[in-house]
Amino acid sequence: MRPGSVAVVVLDPDIPLWDLYELGITCTVFGIPQPDLAPTWYDLRLCAARPAASRAAAGFVLRTDHGLDDLVDADTVIVPSVPDECARNGEELPPELLDALRAASERGARVVSLCTGAFALAAAGLLDGRRATSHWMYTDLLARRYPEVLVDDSVLYVDDGDVLTSAGLTAGLDLCLHLVRSDLGAHVANQLARRMVVPAHRPGGQSPFIELPVPETDDDSLAPVLQWATERLDQPLTVDDLAKRAGMSPRTFFRRLRSATGSTPLRWLLHQRLAHARGLLEATTLPVDQVSQRSGLGTAANLRRHFTLHIGVSPTEYRRSFLSPRAGQEESGPRP
Repeated sequence: MRPGSVAVVVLDPDIPLWDLYELGITCTVFGIPQPDLAPTWYDLRLCAARPAASRAAAGFVLRTDHGLDDLVDADTVIVPSVPDECARNGEELPPELLDALRAASERGARVVSLCTGAFALAAAGLLDGRRATSHWMYTDLLARRYPEVLVDDSVLYVDDGDVLTSAGLTAGLDLCLHLVRSDLGAHVANQLARRMVVPAHRPGGQSPFIELPVPETDDDSLAPVLQWATERLDQPLTVDDLAKRAGMSPRTFFRRLRSATGSTPLRWLLHQRLAHARGLLEATTLPVDQVSQRSGLGTAANLRRHFTLHIGVSPTEYRRSFLSPRAGQEESGPRP
């Protein structure tokens, strides 16, 4: 099987160090032949919006003779990222890039984005009506700017056939290995992953990496009761308890909390208990049943159910990924 040509878009003439990671991923996976794994490898080309020298923030220079016209006839087109002012501030992307992406797609190319590269695919109209993802810090922006895109912030990558998108940074590597698996088979992808010292396939999605802070509110009257509740997450708490503490009727408290945080009281409590459980799993070696009790989620089975449903992985898998090297039995916060 011939894996074909891969055109990688180099959009910014001044490449931020943050964006070098995704660019490096594509070059490592698709640009280094592996003759003992596959007789033919990918034909990689870097296609710059302005063919010339691109200077990275670290001071070194990337040179390519390929322009955007050279990506139109590629088998796979990858946009690793877009400049932050385009993703965050809504500055327009070069029309010639969007035209080239559309032309490549119409020709039958597989079009791929890593991290904020999804903004380029969305601007070109290639994500309309499709499920897609991006780095979790940008998914809300992507959804608001392109409401016709079905944005999923919980996954590492989305394979929608001829259009694929990934979350940020290392999730881009997950998607690149997925492409190799699709093109050259599981054995080649697994061996390549071993050489890169990364998992061939990671469980879960990007939900474990999304922060779960206490929702901010401009309603100062709610702040004391919310703080009081977060200090007693291990105790049974009802809407009536919270409303009484706030000096309101349950109906008024429900309405005020919904208006201030966008969440119902019970959903807010679950959100805080999951956040506390995550903190315990990261900072302590407490058994899972004690973590569930101290976070107010009851049994270990209940903790596992909520973790799988809302975080996307089991508590054990989460701890394996995020446990601090200095973690011990000690912990602060609510206690039974």
